[in-house]
Amino acid sequence: MLRGVLAATAGLGLILTGTGTATAAPAKAQLEKLDRGLVAATTDEGVFLSWRLLGEEATGHSATGLTGTDFNVYRGGKKIATVKDSTNYLDKAGDPKATYRVVPVRKGSEFGKSASVKAWTGESVDLPLKKPADGTTPAGEAYTYSANDMSVGDVDGDGEYEYVVKWDPSNAKDVSQVGYTGNTYIDTYRIDGTLLHRIDLGVNVRAGAHYTQFLVYDFDGDGRSEMMFKTAPGTKVTRYDKAGKVTSEKFVTLPKKDVQAGYANSDDYRLSKAGYYQHVVKLFQGWDKHPQVVAGNWPKTLEQAFGIEPQYQYPLSTADAEKLTDYFMDVYAPSRSARNVLRNFEGFIVDGPEYLTVFDGATGKELQTADYKPGRTDDGLLWGDYAMARIEPGNRVDRFLSGVAYLDGRRPSAVFARGYYTRTTLVAYGWNGKKLTEQWFVDSGFAPMKNPFNDSPHGVDGTSKEFGKLTTQGFHSLSAADVDGDGKQEIVYGSATIDHDGSLLYSSFAEMPAGSATPGVSARLGHGDAMHVTDIDPDRPGLEIFTVHEGATSAPYGLAMRQAEDGKVLFGTYSGRDTGRGMIGDVLPEERGLESWASMPGGSEALGLHTAKGKVVTSTIPGTNQSIRWAGDLTTQILNGSGTATPTVDDWKRGNLLTATGTLANNGTKGNAGLIADVFGDWREELLVRTADSTAIRVYLSTEVTQHKLYTLMHDPQYRAEVARQQTTYNQPSYPGFYLGADMTEADWAKVPLTRR
Repeated sequence: MLRGVLAATAGLGLILTGTGTATAAPAKAQLEKLDRGLVAATTDEGVFLSWRLLGEEATGHSATGLTGTDFNVYRGGKKIATVKDSTNYLDKAGDPKATYRVVPVRKGSEFGKSASVKAWTGESVDLPLKKPADGTTPAGEAYTYSANDMSVGDVDGDGEYEYVVKWDPSNAKDVSQVGYTGNTYIDTYRIDGTLLHRIDLGVNVRAGAHYTQFLVYDFDGDGRSEMMFKTAPGTKVTRYDKAGKVTSEKFVTLPKKDVQAGYANSDDYRLSKAGYYQHVVKLFQGWDKHPQVVAGNWPKTLEQAFGIEPQYQYPLSTADAEKLTDYFMDVYAPSRSARNVLRNFEGFIVDGPEYLTVFDGATGKELQTADYKPGRTDDGLLWGDYAMARIEPGNRVDRFLSGVAYLDGRRPSAVFARGYYTRTTLVAYGWNGKKLTEQWFVDSGFAPMKNPFNDSPHGVDGTSKEFGKLTTQGFHSLSAADVDGDGKQEIVYGSATIDHDGSLLYSSFAEMPAGSATPGVSARLGHGDAMHVTDIDPDRPGLEIFTVHEGATSAPYGLAMRQAEDGKVLFGTYSGRDTGRGMIGDVLPEERGLESWASMPGGSEALGLHTAKGKVVTSTIPGTNQSIRWAGDLTTQILNGSGTATPTVDDWKRGNLLTATGTLANNGTKGNAGLIADVFGDWREELLVRTADSTAIRVYLSTEVTQHKLYTLMHDPQYRAEVARQQTTYNQPSYPGFYLGADMTEADWAKVPLTRR
């Protein structure tokens, strides 16, 4: 702990203290050069204006926020106010038809300028979309499209964000679910609905939350955002002119080695039912030559693996391999679980090239295509997909994550990951505008199995001596945060953390409690669905991590709060059940710090609402879909509503603050917005949700006046990186790297880092 504090102090160079000052950020992180972000909205009380304080404009702190640049507000050509304590203003005598602008003021003098804006007719504005055409799968099943996850980036360097929208087909599926999916599309729009380009991932990238993460970020520091994501043969970029006319269509460039090997953009690697049957026949024919069999780690014959009498000679003939395949699909697999209907297995992609492509954010131009690392190796056999009672080919092998991290404290890196149950891999890349450079690669190695058709590989160390304990610790998301105070971000990978240099910082274990499956045994905290990283307890040095866990009786906790710097559990609750949802936020302003809560299937709320110190305040809890900073008093609100229910923004104390009429949330019961982020205006977050018919993204602005002054959250490196990864798999909220709550004292404001870019 002391070493981390000393390292942080050394990185600062200068720490400013005293009234009206704040602590300087330990590194000059490369962040976007944003414009003023002024917006105006017509309300029942007048015209509400909201704008950005840029990171470099904050120079100190007060009892209610940061200090620095003030602003003059103009309606038409007339100055109507000077605002010092915030970056919003309610013009009670406002004219909805007037133009407004704000001008920064320093030492009594105006400088710079802000573009003039006209007021929205209400508290939201629509970004028009162009929905892709419906489609039909090879099995004859029709599907439609709806707008799904989103991200933002300044793709053309003008200081305004553009909006990147992922289109999901109605048959998008979890990796464990059988069936074909339609193609996934990724569009880039201006706020007025101008479609710049559309990227069709093609038939060889399966549609679903686990496959289609997309990073939007300025990686090379040229002021314009790039895009990076997984592609395959058949991925195609379509570009449009201002009138919406197609100007070009181009497939990604296949590597020379793949062209020479006969791969083409017209290939379709999706398996039909018959295709999967032949895939297994081929696997069985090569059984005696499999490296794990040759090494003596797996049964010498398939009969041994299935627990039946020896009948066949190896290598297997086609006829014998088919007989064993019939036995495997019709007898052995169903005997393990009634859900194992492998004759119906179709629509999955277990062969063919996998790529990582970098695109120009403004034009969609392909900048580089490289092999995705690591490759799948096989259809999941080595990953444990055939080992559990429920046989799920293509499941654990195809669990992908991605994120952005300031690994050196200065430049953003792209991080891509594959696997978190039985093998965990992460790779970090830098982008210099011309090529990708691998910075480090983490690989736990496969979890050893004695029989790939009957074993329990979860919770087993991988073969790597350094990274073996990463297995089964990953979540359906990740976070980038400076957990050790050295000015460089680490990768919080669920119940483990990778240091900025790619070494293993820690993997969290705890003693199993009474009533669990293995009392007294040291076990991984293990896998879970929801994770939150920020300064939850402002009175404890450093950041905290709140997680919920799915391990039921095999996990030491259902929920846990731990120290981010070393993974030590501060408090936790054993549930003995799959604890699938969890959230944090300042929902009780009278309690110091942020609260945390979790729920289990069936709506149980027995785990309760916890204070930052772990005290259970009440057994009832707020929702767990997604949090949003909407109110002016620094409390946290919750986005509720899923499926066909209308999304609402609700305050735990005050009730409903917004009903987003005519819109829908995404991702089934998870009820996520397309995006929740500080995309313009003051430090509050905007709500971006699709209209019910997906003809537009509706952007909602909080028009509640705040008396707190804070630079745009997009100029906090952790928050900006978290926004970039928000769309990854199971969407999680974005958090700053400092405490942000309603009970902030002047001492708390003094700890907010000043961004000196």
